[in-house]
Amino acid sequence: MAWVVAALRLGRMRTRSALQTILRAGRSRRVRLAVFAGFSLGATAVTAVSARHFATSRWPLAGGNAWLIAVAGLLFLLAFALKGAGWRRLLRRGERPGSHALAAANAAASVTGVALPGRLDDVVRIAVARRFSSRAGFGALCLSLAVVGLIDAAAVTPLASVAAGVGAVSPALRAGLAVVGGAGIAAAAIVLALPYASRSARVSRFRVGRWLGRHATSPQDSAHAWAIVSASWVVRAIALYVLLGALGVGHSIPLALLFLTATAAAAVLPLGPAGAATQAGAGAAILAAAGVPVSQAIAFGLAAQALVVLAGAAVVLLAGAWEARLRLVAARP
Repeated sequence: MAWVVAALRLGRMRTRSALQTILRAGRSRRVRLAVFAGFSLGATAVTAVSARHFATSRWPLAGGNAWLIAVAGLLFLLAFALKGAGWRRLLRRGERPGSHALAAANAAASVTGVALPGRLDDVVRIAVARRFSSRAGFGALCLSLAVVGLIDAAAVTPLASVAAGVGAVSPALRAGLAVVGGAGIAAAAIVLALPYASRSARVSRFRVGRWLGRHATSPQDSAHAWAIVSASWVVRAIALYVLLGALGVGHSIPLALLFLTATAAAAVLPLGPAGAATQAGAGAAILAAAGVPVSQAIAFGLAAQALVVLAGAAVVLLAGAWEARLRLVAARP
């Protein structure tokens, strides 16, 4: 028995030493620059591969109404901005980065999702948010990102319910939408309970509870974040409605909501070949199941993801230019 206790203590000491080494490396300016350079090279490689692919094959947005495609792209860009503003509300006032920083974090994740496996986009979000601003700690960003994911699930629930109610969907699709709705209701319950649980005397007796009490936001801020993130999902649904008409599938609110629900559900999968590919495949599959020809459904899924990636790249560039302007203004005597 004694050797088991000794082995456990040795394991804890090694784990603690490894964590301290990682934290010291994270504070190093050289390590941060190396990580940033790695992300930059990865993004450049993804852009080069994508450009080579579309240079040798048909561009998925070709043949559509250019004006409507532009409107859909602007709506996707607005959705990124709203998502960043909602995420910002989930951080304490003294720790909040600018909304442009968090919008850029979400947009960068959508761009790198072309190549990165599922759930690694959260690593990109944290890295980009920390690059823009160091006011928010790593733990606070992780907690707020987890709450944003729960709010996303809750915000998609009414859209999935509308899709099941107004669309002529099969029983299998209706069952799938019911699962998405049930998960959203559970997520909503957690979001509503978290601010009160973090202030509970029973919870504060534990170290995790005290940490939650320091980083969890108030119920008012959580409600504001919920409203803003829900608005971003509504804007995205409108963008898909416009894009359906632009690419000749036909203006259809049920199809737009079905595609949005499928891509949102695919985004929470723990594993996948690539985030964007998984979402495009899920969206195309649900369109095909709803009666859209398979080739047309696949083309629309690729086009929608391509437009989201282009909007995300535009958000990153705009946010970077805005951050550079702010730093120049702050550096003036």
